[in-house]
Amino acid sequence: MITPSPDTVLHPLRGQARALHEWLTTFHFLSVVIDPFTKESGWLLKTANRVLAQFAGSNVRTNYVVTAAAADARDFLGPFADETLVFCDVDRVFVKQLALTQLPALVFLRIDGQVMASAEGWNPLEWRSVTDYVARAVAWSKPMIPAPGDPGAFTGTPALV
Repeated sequence: MITPSPDTVLHPLRGQARALHEWLTTFHFLSVVIDPFTKESGWLLKTANRVLAQFAGSNVRTNYVVTAAAADARDFLGPFADETLVFCDVDRVFVKQLALTQLPALVFLRIDGQVMASAEGWNPLEWRSVTDYVARAVAWSKPMIPAPGDPGAFTGTPALV
């Protein structure tokens, strides 16, 4: 099992930076990890927002982890930056701890900090598997993946550059 350090500091666009264990005190984490400097992450932005919105009312803290500074993250996400919690991981410290090799990625962390499910790149069946796991874990409805308008499957870009 992959378990990032509970002391890893996550920097939100709004609010105070806190250690991972503080963010996980009440809710699980469902993160879409993206690189705003790649077209692949851009191709998936509407789909990712739809997936996160599906779980927004559950006991999952939905969020984006963006591998950029705040201004770049805000520019890339546009209005989605105001709808969802956004963390900036400029040095990709959290990305490394999640053991990701490709972005975009979908990662589900249980409240104890363990990565319970993840998918890298955009493979609709793999993302569906992650969301099915999340839906079972929190007794919530799952999004339709793929849905009309979703892009075709593609390999992501390197997570660590």
